[in-house]
Order: sequence, then C-alpha cells, then structure tokens
Amino acid sequence: MLLRIPAESIYTADYGWHSGRFHFSFGDYDDPGNTHFGVLRALNEFVLQPGSGFETHPHSEMEIVSYCVQGELTHGDSMGQSGRLQSGDVQYLCAGSGITHREMNDAQDCALRFLQIWIEPETSSLTPKYDCKHFSRQSSPNKLQHVASGEDREGVINIAQDANIYSARLSNTENIVYTNWVDRQSYLVCLEGKLTVNEIKLFQHDAMKVWGEEIMNLSAPEESHFLLVEMASDSEIDG
Repeated sequence: MLLRIPAESIYTADYGWHSGRFHFSFGDYDDPGNTHFGVLRALNEFVLQPGSGFETHPHSEMEIVSYCVQGELTHGDSMGQSGRLQSGDVQYLCAGSGITHREMNDAQDCALRFLQIWIEPETSSLTPKYDCKHFSRQSSPNKLQHVASGEDREGVINIAQDANIYSARLSNTENIVYTNWVDRQSYLVCLEGKLTVNEIKLFQHDAMKVWGEEIMNLSAPEESHFLLVEMASDSEIDG
C-alpha cells in the first residue's frame, strides 16, 4: 500500500534562527496518533540561518543520522569527533549510553538545510560511536545511493538496527525501480523537485508511507532529489 503525505499536512514551525518540519511528534509538536513509523522515531528537516545552530546538548539510546541537503553542516561531540558535511553527505551518531554533540551552520552567508533521522536501536546501552561518509553528486546518478544499513556493507554507514537509508538524485525523464518486500515498510521524502511513484505525484516536502509488497516505479518529470528509509514492518517489530 502507498500513502502520500502532502507537505501541508506535515507540522512546521519557525523559531527565527531556524525553522523545522517534523514528520513525527517531536518537541513542541505532540500528536499521539503520529509518534513513529516502525523503528523510525523522528524525521526532522531543519533550516539553520547563517551563523546559528544547535549548541552542545545530550542524547542517549538513539541512532541519529544527519543528511545534508544544502549548505554545510559542522559537527562536534564529546568523543572528540568532528565533521563537516556538504550536500549529499551523511553522518551517524550512535548515542548509546550517552553523548553530547553540536550541529552548526558556521557559514555567514548561506542557510543550511539538513535532515535529522532518529532510529530506535535494537539494543540499549551501546557504546557511543560516530561515523560519516561523503557522497559525490556524480558518484551514482539516477541510482539509489545506499548510505546507511544494519548490515555491514562496504562504503555504507553501519547502524545498530535492521533498517536501510537510501538517497537518490534523478535527472529529468530518468527512473528507478524499487521493491518494498512483503514484511517491510518504507518512508520516502521528496527533498527537491518533483517525483512520480506509480502515477502518484510527489512535490517538494511531500512524503510517502509504503507497506507490504510493492514494486515502485520512481520517475522524475523534472530533476528530483529524495531520501528513503526502509525497515521491518510494524508487525514484525512487535512480534
């Protein structure tokens, strides 16, 4: 089953120095009917104004993946790790037993747009860990770029959960075929441009929930950029 989630139904808030788009309950957005999607606990899109950011703050018991859409993201944490990400780059923080970190837009002349994805880990009290990967726009055009996985794969960030994260950029008239298996579910976000999924049209900021076996033909009526999170179905998780 495919369910389009229009952009206007996704909660947004403007805090002045940054704005947020929250796909699930988070912070001052409280919706008991929209708390998660499988092990996906948060998918937040932030736009940080120049010279601003999230100063040092704590996390624990969560897998946190940040995906840079536009601008440059600067990271620093209590493990002494640091990173600088540009469009298409991914960073991973296993908060585990506890960690502090900061995510900033150090640029003085352009905004930063990025996604922060929270995934519940399979086990608790993990040792905190940081990783990042740099993915060139030209590395896999018109293909799914596997950026994070619960399986140990070369060139892919390894996370502590049975889930996968893919990104893709599609040129005009190009297409990708993606299969969602019967015991799996996926959450797709159209980040830029327009995307058609089996005749369902998605526009920038639209999302889609996918359950069960579906062969999805993703095509781009114009240049498109999207991200997809795949995981075990809710029934498999609960069972």
